[in-house]
Amino acid sequence: MQVTTTSLPGVLVLEPKVFGDDRGFFFESFNQRAFDAAAGAHVNFVQDNHSRSSKGVLRGLHYQTAPHAQGKLVRVVRGSAFDVAVDIRRGSATFGQWFGITLDAQSQRQLWIPPGFAHGFLALEGDTHFLYKTTDYYAKDNERAIVWNDPAVGIVWPDLGMAPLLAPKDAAAAGLTQADPY
Repeated sequence: MQVTTTSLPGVLVLEPKVFGDDRGFFFESFNQRAFDAAAGAHVNFVQDNHSRSSKGVLRGLHYQTAPHAQGKLVRVVRGSAFDVAVDIRRGSATFGQWFGITLDAQSQRQLWIPPGFAHGFLALEGDTHFLYKTTDYYAKDNERAIVWNDPAVGIVWPDLGMAPLLAPKDAAAAGLTQADPY
C-alpha cells in the first residue's frame, strides 16, 4: 500500500497494490496492521456504510461531535466521486481548510479522514457506490453538517453543468462560523 500525506495533517490517501490480468484483479482493500502503521495509531472501525448516488448528488459536509466523533475510511467501488475533507479542529493551524480528491473504482484509492474533519462528496457519474468504514456508530444527536458551498471554506467542486442534488438537511446546513467545531 502506498500512503500519501495531504495538506491536512492526518488526512491520508491510501493506494493499494492491485494485481490484475486478463481475468480481472485482486487487491487487499483493508489490512488492520498496515492501516494502523499508515495512520500512526490503532484505529478501531465499528460500522460499514454503503451509499449509492446518481450523478450530481452531493452529500455533506457531515461530521459527528464528541463523544461520538467519527473517523472515516472511504472509497468508491463503482463510478467516481470528488471527495472532500474539511478541518474543523478548533485551534488547528489548518482550521477551515479543505482537501479534495477524485476517488473511483479504477484507481481503488481510499481516503482516511480522522475525527475532527467534516466530510462530503459529489458523485461525478451515475450509479456511484461509496463505502465508508467508521470509527464510531451513527449518533443522531451528535450529527452535524456544514453547508457545501460555504465561502469561508471555498471548496472548488467540479462543474458538472448542473446544480448539485442535495438532501434538505444538507441544503439547510450552517456555515463554518456557525458550526459546532471539533
